[in-house]
Amino acid sequence: MPDSGKLIKVIIHAFDDEDFKKKSTTSPKPIMLPVNPESFNRNLRVNRNERQGQGNQGNDPGYTNTPPESLKLDFILDGTNTIQGYIKIGDKSEVKDQLEVFMNSVYKMNCKTHRPNYLQVHWGKWIFSCVLSDLQLNYTLFKPDGNPLRVKVSATFLEYHSQKERVARECKESPDLTHSRQVKAGDRLDNMTNDIYNNPKYVLQIAKANGLSTFRKINPGAQFVFPPLDKREQA
Repeated sequence: MPDSGKLIKVIIHAFDDEDFKKKSTTSPKPIMLPVNPESFNRNLRVNRNERQGQGNQGNDPGYTNTPPESLKLDFILDGTNTIQGYIKIGDKSEVKDQLEVFMNSVYKMNCKTHRPNYLQVHWGKWIFSCVLSDLQLNYTLFKPDGNPLRVKVSATFLEYHSQKERVARECKESPDLTHSRQVKAGDRLDNMTNDIYNNPKYVLQIAKANGLSTFRKINPGAQFVFPPLDKREQA
């Protein structure tokens, strides 16, 4: 969270790629929210199997999975010029134009990737990598010609990480789950495969899963994924 003292605004960055390295071709400039959120809600859940056998009293709610964290931001777009410190999105004077810039960044399909942008919400030192899940717009004030003067925006974002990052975060060590390993000097892919699956014969499947044309030459520093394998497929 941001430090106390100097006011720090929420900034949303848009990206083309799930690794959050390529700025969006459709929305390259980050968006600073005009005013900080009226509310800031984080939702974290753990799903458990709560089914109960017939004739049983109580049960053991075993772990199923952990859904991605969600973040909800509620804020205002305003065109009345009455809110102190208000910063217009995209330097647009009309609320409908500010809303369009916001929608292009977080909601509308990116013509290059054929999906809405990947997003990062920054507030001070806190960074939330995510995608938009839900967007609600409540128009509350209008000009005589019908154009909006104020819109209450409620945006919900779902935490998002690329497959390799998810694997690294989960730190799972079972051979029936996906692993991620970084190549060190002297490593061989067949030996790395043997370490995880207790059998080097799956090395061709691992090479294929990582887009390699050969398993005989791997470079130190490379990051490889070792997913669950079809044990019927031979090397």
